[in-house]
Amino acid sequence: MPAPPVAAPPAAAAVTTPAAAAAARAPLAIARTRSRWVPVPWSDLPGWSDDRTRELWPALLAGCAKPADGWAGVCKLAGALHPADDAQARDFLQRTLQPYRVEALDGQTTGLATGYFEPYLNASRVPRGPMQVALWRPPTDLPTRRPWWTREQLDTLPAARASVRGHEIAYVADPLDALLVQVQGSGRLRITEPDGRERLLRLAYAGHNDHGYRSIGRWLVEQGEMRAEEASWETIRDWARRFPKRLNEMLWSNPRVVFFREEPLPDESVGPRGAQGAPLTPGRSVAVDPLSVPYGSVLWLDTTEPLSSQPMRRAVMAQDTGSAITGAVRIDYFWGWGAHAEQQAGRMKQPVRVWALWPRP
Repeated sequence: MPAPPVAAPPAAAAVTTPAAAAAARAPLAIARTRSRWVPVPWSDLPGWSDDRTRELWPALLAGCAKPADGWAGVCKLAGALHPADDAQARDFLQRTLQPYRVEALDGQTTGLATGYFEPYLNASRVPRGPMQVALWRPPTDLPTRRPWWTREQLDTLPAARASVRGHEIAYVADPLDALLVQVQGSGRLRITEPDGRERLLRLAYAGHNDHGYRSIGRWLVEQGEMRAEEASWETIRDWARRFPKRLNEMLWSNPRVVFFREEPLPDESVGPRGAQGAPLTPGRSVAVDPLSVPYGSVLWLDTTEPLSSQPMRRAVMAQDTGSAITGAVRIDYFWGWGAHAEQQAGRMKQPVRVWALWPRP
């Protein structure tokens, strides 16, 4: 008689320990084209509890008008919150976001922070008196001639000058001011109209001549005219005053020419629009390499003040980019507009560490 079948022993129940459950929920590193994001605890962020975090909210909500992928839920919650103080704003970020250390693909965690600003210039709609240096809207042949004329060619070749004739927006008195607004990518003009009326308008970036940007400060360093740590708009202007016969040589060392469109400026407290499409907030918006950090990301910066070298640690929004802003740990900090912003931005060349704050998986 055959033996009765023996029942197989029941399968062992899966045992999940608290540690295993936590490990399963732990965020993973994120690989981006030019950076690697490594998850870290909030305690890794130096000075995190000392920031005036509520000041981030206008920049955060501006960025949420065009939220990055994965940010819709956080943006909806942020829009409904009106933080009463820094602690409440900080608590919201900690509940909804996960910090990641941003590092280069080779593991480098320290990079460069520079600064930019929106120049504020006096201008005339027509050439008059000392105001003879033109700022242009895009010329008609810009899309068909690549690369377009260089800065030197615009100053020396009749054919190049003919290309921009009739495309003048305004005239300024100083060729360095014209270069400055091109380097910064936008500007505010207190413009005098032909009938004598004055009004304020904004120059917004509208394209360039397809030549690479070259820093005139770096050119002066290469010429042995100043040390790298001395280069700023203040020292460049001083050099130009002392060596006026070499001014064009310096200006022509940067072949890139930037073109603009004019926009009304009914509210002087609103910054220019960055590459994300959101208006920039002084002290809370930065330009980044979008192949390292997506627009709309919240970042934590650990750097120093350019003039005092005091620690500067704060939450900011990635809302802009620039031709010189490339690499994993590379930011350009928006200081705003006016003389103080120009001074701070011109001196800012600081080491920086960056953490990305990203919605929890």
